[in-house]
Amino acid sequence: MPLKINNLKFINNLKYLKAFSLTFFVASSMFAQEIINDTAVTETKVADSVKPFSEIKVDGVAAVVGEYIVLDSDVDKTILQLKANGNDLSQFSDCELFGRLLEDKLYAHHAIQDSIVINDAEIRSYVNQQVDRFKVNFNNSEEEMLKFYKKDNLKSLKDEMFEINKANRLASEMQKKIIDDVEVTPDEVRQYFNDIPKEERPVFGTELKVAQIVIEPKVSKEAEQKVIDKLKGFKKDVEENGASFSAKALFNSADTGSKRTGGRLPTMNRAKPQMVKEFREVTFSMQEGEISEPFKTEYGYHIVYLEKIRGQEYDARHILLIPEVSEAEKQEAKERLETVRKSIIAGDISFEDAAREASDEIKTKYEGGLIRNPETQDFTFPLTKMPTEIYTEIQDLGENEVTEIVSDYTRTGNVKYKIYTVSDRIDEHEANFSRDFLKIKELALNEKRLKAIAKWQEEKIMDTYIKIGGVYKDCEFTNNWLKK
Repeated sequence: MPLKINNLKFINNLKYLKAFSLTFFVASSMFAQEIINDTAVTETKVADSVKPFSEIKVDGVAAVVGEYIVLDSDVDKTILQLKANGNDLSQFSDCELFGRLLEDKLYAHHAIQDSIVINDAEIRSYVNQQVDRFKVNFNNSEEEMLKFYKKDNLKSLKDEMFEINKANRLASEMQKKIIDDVEVTPDEVRQYFNDIPKEERPVFGTELKVAQIVIEPKVSKEAEQKVIDKLKGFKKDVEENGASFSAKALFNSADTGSKRTGGRLPTMNRAKPQMVKEFREVTFSMQEGEISEPFKTEYGYHIVYLEKIRGQEYDARHILLIPEVSEAEKQEAKERLETVRKSIIAGDISFEDAAREASDEIKTKYEGGLIRNPETQDFTFPLTKMPTEIYTEIQDLGENEVTEIVSDYTRTGNVKYKIYTVSDRIDEHEANFSRDFLKIKELALNEKRLKAIAKWQEEKIMDTYIKIGGVYKDCEFTNNWLKK
């Protein structure tokens, strides 16, 4: 019996799959992502916005959606990759996964129709980084890598990866465009809540508000000067002796993300700043072929080599060094935090005031130490979704108690010290409109977005050339892919 797919439910369920992307480059096999220019399977009725296709058989084509195709093998490859990533696929059928592939192609096709602009240079830069990372897995042997991916040359591998990544980005941008303007008013949130039968109202689990005080050891001037001098030495060796900047980065940089590629960074664009301010200011003020003087960011000290300027786009490499913190500086920081902790326990100062006065972490100190939930942007954490490193420390805390000092690490890898307290606890309860307004608003917004996506899909399916073939013609979709 054909399987009926509830599309909204399916979309909602898919978000729980780990690393789920149906138009990605997989390590074990390549998705054959192709764009149909003027030739493909024919259909008797074609939307005006799509060019008619000439009649030619394409082997292995399970479906055509606009300018894109889905191959017979794509679903099998998707299943293998999802299983390799540890996903439980027992609740999803081949028809459901196939339907999702069709959705991805529909998004990508209409992104092109809507003239959504994708930066090709940015994608090619990302592909170059992908290839460099893949090559590491083959002991930097390009021949072995090409053999594994069954490609005759590097260009064909990169070209296929480019098409896959571009289609994936197009689909993502199209989905974003569909829901970008979707908002809910307070009245809509209230109506959404009132429409939920009382016996079906959500139950929110135990939630906590957690605050912290962070003390970071101070780096000595001597340690800072040491890395500055070392970076100046790298610069001099490259400029005066012809040494390789890439080799210097490979063997010395503390940036693990770029050192394997000789310090190469993603293409930077003046119109789309993605680096920290100090890094942008230095790079965008340089001339092509120039190496900067050492400069400081929150990550440490850098030098930048600007390889190429293409209009607004800059190709650069960098070397990052991080000053070491001495044992004496670590001990001094720890003792300073212990003094703060004892003052809180003695009742001399509240945790909130102590955080504002003593904490070194800017993003929490002015909130009285409260840690913001990155998913909801408020200060409450569901107990079941509390970050493990925090939950481990606060799980046995009583009201107004403070943890012992715990060690953590900065983004540069240096140690920092913390104490935590639970500032508020909300036990498991049925949804309350006033108390849980933000969570209810998010539920209402998600429902409205899903409806907007469903409406868009319904309209665009009827306006798009779609041809389903093979065994998938027996699937019974909620979306009218078969245009019955």
